[in-house]
Amino acid sequence: MEIFRLHILGCGSAIPTTKHNPSSQVLNIREKLFMIDCGEGTQLQFRKAGLKFSRLNNIFISHMHGDHCFGLVGIISTMALLGRTAGLRIFLPEGGQDVIKAQTDYFCQDNPFEIEFVPFDSRKREVIYQDRSVSVETIPLKHRIACAGFLFRETQGPRHINREMCDFHRVPQYMMGRIKNGEDFVNDEGETIANSLLTTPANPARSYAYCSDTAYLPGLKEQIAGVDLLYHETTFAESEAKRAAETFHTTTTQAATIAAEAKVKRLLTGHYSARYTDIRPLAEECRRIFARTTAAEEGMCIDI
Repeated sequence: MEIFRLHILGCGSAIPTTKHNPSSQVLNIREKLFMIDCGEGTQLQFRKAGLKFSRLNNIFISHMHGDHCFGLVGIISTMALLGRTAGLRIFLPEGGQDVIKAQTDYFCQDNPFEIEFVPFDSRKREVIYQDRSVSVETIPLKHRIACAGFLFRETQGPRHINREMCDFHRVPQYMMGRIKNGEDFVNDEGETIANSLLTTPANPARSYAYCSDTAYLPGLKEQIAGVDLLYHETTFAESEAKRAAETFHTTTTQAATIAAEAKVKRLLTGHYSARYTDIRPLAEECRRIFARTTAAEEGMCIDI
């Protein structure tokens, strides 16, 4: 199968600690890198992960709180120093482009590559990026400012050639591409050979949902239903439910409940409050409701 791999660069919340960096992830889809949020120190974590700046062409910012975007100017500056010439797209909530552009205009005046800002309406569910490998759809969230998550859906690949059956029915090489795409084969005798005999099913398309800072939103389950991996913030333990509501964040129990009701395959937790020096109890709270829970840690790599 093609690569569909998540790298955790940072999984802490607003205050960096010696254990956790602010939010940032990189999704590797068929060797194309997609960055999700870019907190302070992201470029150092990016290097530690052994990732290549040249393969990073798209950055998605969930909202304009510093722990999700303070690393942008630094990574742009580094790309410029490395001689980058390829363009860079930054997707972010409407109005955010003015903030980042003011910084890049000041600190990156001789930037050798084009930065394309792509603002989106965080209140809408819409596809904001699509190529032959993946589509990216916004997930409206509820936070103190405009905020959206992102739903990455892999494009369904073609069916697999059954070489033995194709050889038996003498399918010519020039037909293979059409057969992979679902076409039947008509032989020299005029007999139609069904595609289902000549191929096997394609690998299932994979999906990843990233839900950053948000108040508890039970309605999320409709959009993220059945995803292969759900990242959902768990800033607070359930004992801090009142504080979570006040700050528009989610507790462990609430995130696990969404995962269970959405019937996702796996849950990944993160955005931990700096008050927690040990995140294992947070993961355990989630597992009481949703057993297939993993607590995010910096440096973690997850194949989806």
